[in-house]
Amino acid sequence: MAKMNREPLWRADTELPSFPILQEQIFADVVIVGGGITGIVTGYMLTKEGKKVAILEADELLNGTTGHTTAKVTAQHNLIYDQLITSVGEEQARLYYEANAEAAHWIRETIQQEGIECGFQEETAYVYTNSEEKEPSLLKEAESYKKLGIDGSLVDSMPWKTPFKQAVQMKGQARFHPLQFLKPLVEYITKNGGAIYEHSPAEDIEKGERPAVVLRSGVKAIGHDIVVASHFPFYDNGFYFAKLHPTRSYVIAIKPKKEFPGGMYITAEQPTRSVRSTVYNGEEVLLISGDGHKTGKGQPTESHYQNLMDFAEKEFGIEELLFTWSTQDLVPMDKIPYIGKADEAENIYSATGFKKWGMTTSVVAARLLSDLIVHKQNRYTELFSPDRFKADPGIQQFVKQQSDVAATFIKGKLDYFFKERGNLPVDQGIVVNWEGTRAGAFKEKDGTVHLVDTTCTHMGCECEWNDAERTWDCPCHGSRYSITGEVIEGPAKKPLKNLGEIGGQTWQE
Repeated sequence: MAKMNREPLWRADTELPSFPILQEQIFADVVIVGGGITGIVTGYMLTKEGKKVAILEADELLNGTTGHTTAKVTAQHNLIYDQLITSVGEEQARLYYEANAEAAHWIRETIQQEGIECGFQEETAYVYTNSEEKEPSLLKEAESYKKLGIDGSLVDSMPWKTPFKQAVQMKGQARFHPLQFLKPLVEYITKNGGAIYEHSPAEDIEKGERPAVVLRSGVKAIGHDIVVASHFPFYDNGFYFAKLHPTRSYVIAIKPKKEFPGGMYITAEQPTRSVRSTVYNGEEVLLISGDGHKTGKGQPTESHYQNLMDFAEKEFGIEELLFTWSTQDLVPMDKIPYIGKADEAENIYSATGFKKWGMTTSVVAARLLSDLIVHKQNRYTELFSPDRFKADPGIQQFVKQQSDVAATFIKGKLDYFFKERGNLPVDQGIVVNWEGTRAGAFKEKDGTVHLVDTTCTHMGCECEWNDAERTWDCPCHGSRYSITGEVIEGPAKKPLKNLGEIGGQTWQE
């Protein structure tokens, strides 16, 4: 397929303000690390509570997972409620639903109160399957809806006339434009005493009565409380790398040939296919997403976009392919996000593990963290507590994940002597043997070759090439690096070792 601009649709049609780099020590009531939806909504809520907040973003505001979402405002997180009833009980499963339903309601209310134009549209959400193996799961999910009082049920038909064996609907869900929703909240924060800094990556936290976020530059942001709302908590006091596994998924935006009847859809089986509509340049377009896999594993990444295009062509016809992009999500062992105190003895808080459903979950997190900081009761504290431990199915999944990590670690070391002979491909990364070291080589169009040691600086796994995003990705815990080895996404804090640059057009071992 032809190469495309990977910029998401949301960022292409929304002009966001820019903010300075933090270059001198600052003080705030609350320092928030992460300029995505969780950080911004938390900052907005705390500003409403009279707190002075400072938001630190390592890159540009809303350029991470939030900027790459499909932006479904829904409590239908695929097939989740039967699993939760089995693993944590009916009461906790109901709390999970109510937390996300309340978050969706908060988004609706905020849009109305602030007069925000963000394409908010109510929709019915559907999970459907064409797999006989998945049919019993949908029947159980529908029964779970009845037990938990969820407004939804099995259906015999859907507005989108695609074949299915079973489908379960959840009424009263919604979709919106996430950046157009968040932009006014950013403006509210800055107009009411808050400060936002971009290109200011955090490196560490100094604990104490007044903890400080220490930037990579050494500059400190000191606060009474600290919220870690980065995608992967850079302050990993909870061993999140062992409790989460990273997945990548893909999105294409198309102008369809066939008219779309509305609704939001996702398959229960793998590979996932998710469909929703939005508006771009005054015209309805479709977002087709899915084809997820563990980070650093699976097919060449370009093939995932092709798979989505094949599906879109078959179901809707593609008049024009507008955008393609991908995103990375973190999945917790028991499918429940970690939100709360990152360190029980300290005033440091974190939120992570939203498992692809970040629009409502981020608001759940913002409300919970804000309540903890201003000492309000919140009935969801125990459910989302980062230090919870559920032996079923958590311990089994933990063992499986860590065995997978170990296998990946060993395989990477066994691949050490892989050799690539002949000319290197242009604009591609490839694993080579460079002076006895497993190295990643990327050749520019001018023939310059960038060489990095592919050993991840987090825990020593070997990174693999991601040809769609032009990054080196770690399959163990999801760290991602640029062609020159700089950290793009944690948990790694240090760059890959740079082995230098080589000019010329050929590679000689």
